[in-house]
Amino acid sequence: MTDANLDSQIDEAIAALSLDEKIQLLSGGAFFALAGNDTIGLDPVVLSDGPTGVRGEVVVGGRESCLLPNASLLAQTWNAEALGEVGELLAEEAIDQETHVVLGPTINLHRTPLGGRLFEAFSEDPLLTGLLAAAYVRGLQRRGIGASLKHFLGNESETERTTVNAVMSDQALREVYLAPFQIVLEDANPWTLMAAYNKVNGTPSTEHSALLEGVVKEEWGYDGVVVSDWFATGSCVESVTAGLDLVMPGPVTAWSESLADEVRSGAVAETVVDEHLRRILLLASRVGAFGEKRTWEKGLPAPASEARSTQLINLAARGMVVLKNDSQTLPLTAKGGNIAVIGRHGIDTIAQGGGSAQVRPPHIVSIADGLRAAFGGENVTVTDGVETRMVLPAAPTSRVSHPMTGVPGIRVRVFNDAGVVTHDGHLDVAELEDSRTGWLADAAQIELSARLQVAEPTDLQVGVRGPGRWHVEIAGREEAFEIPFHEGPGGGFFRPRSQAFTMRVNPGDLIVATTKRTELQRIVGIVVAEARRSPAVAISRAVASAAAADTAVVVVGNTPDQETEGQDKSTLALPGHQDALVAAVAGQARRTVVVVNAATPVLMPWANLVDAILFVGLPGQEAGHAVAAALLGDILPEGRLVTTFPQADGEGPAWTTTPVKGDLRYTEGAFVGHRGWYAQGHAPAYWFGHGLGYTTWEYTEPSVIERAGDGAATVVAVTVRNAGDFDGRETVQVYLQPIDEEQPIRLIGWSQVELGPGAEARVEVECDIRLQRHWDSDADAWTSIDAGRIYVGRNLGDVRGTLDLAPRGAFEQSEPSSAVRTI
Repeated sequence: MTDANLDSQIDEAIAALSLDEKIQLLSGGAFFALAGNDTIGLDPVVLSDGPTGVRGEVVVGGRESCLLPNASLLAQTWNAEALGEVGELLAEEAIDQETHVVLGPTINLHRTPLGGRLFEAFSEDPLLTGLLAAAYVRGLQRRGIGASLKHFLGNESETERTTVNAVMSDQALREVYLAPFQIVLEDANPWTLMAAYNKVNGTPSTEHSALLEGVVKEEWGYDGVVVSDWFATGSCVESVTAGLDLVMPGPVTAWSESLADEVRSGAVAETVVDEHLRRILLLASRVGAFGEKRTWEKGLPAPASEARSTQLINLAARGMVVLKNDSQTLPLTAKGGNIAVIGRHGIDTIAQGGGSAQVRPPHIVSIADGLRAAFGGENVTVTDGVETRMVLPAAPTSRVSHPMTGVPGIRVRVFNDAGVVTHDGHLDVAELEDSRTGWLADAAQIELSARLQVAEPTDLQVGVRGPGRWHVEIAGREEAFEIPFHEGPGGGFFRPRSQAFTMRVNPGDLIVATTKRTELQRIVGIVVAEARRSPAVAISRAVASAAAADTAVVVVGNTPDQETEGQDKSTLALPGHQDALVAAVAGQARRTVVVVNAATPVLMPWANLVDAILFVGLPGQEAGHAVAAALLGDILPEGRLVTTFPQADGEGPAWTTTPVKGDLRYTEGAFVGHRGWYAQGHAPAYWFGHGLGYTTWEYTEPSVIERAGDGAATVVAVTVRNAGDFDGRETVQVYLQPIDEEQPIRLIGWSQVELGPGAEARVEVECDIRLQRHWDSDADAWTSIDAGRIYVGRNLGDVRGTLDLAPRGAFEQSEPSSAVRTI
């Protein structure tokens, strides 16, 4: 359909609807769907959370979906083609589920490493984030599945996220926080943009006319749908006139209840309603729900298929970062002797973060199982480590079965107010979503029960997770307690607390847990976990295992207690006694390799004690296989960090996520991340862009080979040689240092090259002119930067070439000076 024909069809559809019918389409028709209208041939548009997998409408217990590596791990590839592949994979998952829009990517920046939701976002840098996210969006939308760029704007932390006021200067707003959104809108045109919960400089994001209407729609020419985050819209007139097009979820919203009256009173023009509806119908046309309807493709790879496994292993392993590799400890060899896998994360590998991004994968391959498969079970011993989780997950289905049938999972019974059973069924997972719909609509009490599957009498932690009043019975023991809700949206969904007690259980023991209906929706489930051990016992066993092996692979990391929506961290220290575990093992092992199973920076006080460190993120459903491939070098772990790692808590240009009297002040301005570290002249533990890989590199003859009319560098070239013994993929980074000290150094481009040992190539790096300008607040306009120097290298701590530039407007190039600069 041509644009003219589509415009005409949209005009006719709008004219055919009454005011009330129009307004009905401006709020969600359900929790994860837009309303349809048969009169105009509009189908409901189905949405799904999906930055790392297309979850579907159910938070837990829904259909199985591919669980991808987390966003920051994917970004560590620094590879747009890889992110385009991710977008296409997600599109195929959406098509298989008949879902029109995937709610991602998240492109808020890693302003402070304490942010709880950083795992779901790409990086601390606006250019890296913007270009990778644009590739992700293009991958999704070329298959006819809409993307949703989020969260606009200033959602860089989770503390008080629904009320916090992000206070930032015009310079920081334009040059840093708007920049990735502008790049993606210009380069990929995502079909929806999600307005955040928080305020920006005193105005709620859903009511921010200067940003939504002024910048996004008028200045940038955006033609997509601006949708609210779920339950983020608290007004009618203010939001509907500010540029917000769609309120979610529905059907009851601030707009559905009062917008018709506001239009009839003259407070809101009906043309405003028509413009919002026009954008929604354009979206519906783009995804095949209006006009030319789509046919859903069949026969796509299943989440557990070999094709998906291969794809996900490759994506995860490529983004893993070699932080340290003394004496070429890595890669390991399949014949390298006995390996001791040590640590709770080796067997309880964290594949995803907590919150709305979580999906139900077909499986999660633990790092221990991945190493067993790669090295042979006879060559690998596995030893549990210290405790890491505060909140226990739902019981694995291997531990529980339906008490009547013996089928893995749990039994759920629902009682109404009269005590009559209204539902008696089986769940193949040990938790459920109490969403107050369907067979749970009239529930007054929910009962979960299961028989424990243990081979012999065993000490275990048993209990429940999820807010509410609980009564738990097992083997003659009864416990009654209340678990509170977390504050904020999704407080019963995304961070459900657990409560458990340790006792000796026998094979077939019956656990019965009952809870009364609550006012809010929630996740509830049964908990069965290993009995807690003292750190001394765990460390003693780990040291003995390490001493008997040729190589100790110690797996440490964070859990969804730290990497989660709705809650920030208070420290970068690893939870529990993991630091003591690593130090003790390193003191006894012949070789110690530490695998860090975390998405965001962690403190590593033991770094000088170990031989190698591999940072593996949250690797998704194929975690163990991907880690094994990286450790062996079967897939090169040539990732580069996307966030600067401090050496200690409190370091860096931005730290706290806690508002003061409701305000979170971005006092570092445009000096976020590595920009601020460089200006301070203080060396972090690891720079943004750091990553050793398995070979070494030489750089020679850097030069600026193309410049724009205003003097901005557009192409920088350098000769790169693989000087090591292994194949490698090098990421050449180019940074611009302005003359004006009020302007931070910034990444302006990068390029990658793959070379074998001894090979060299002339690498050209395209430099983005959007990062070579400055926002003049007085003129309310962009102006070119007077560039002082360009640095070419592996990161700002490993600069291999320096180019002194002539003043802006001149084309002659000064002689380059080769240098290695280390802060």
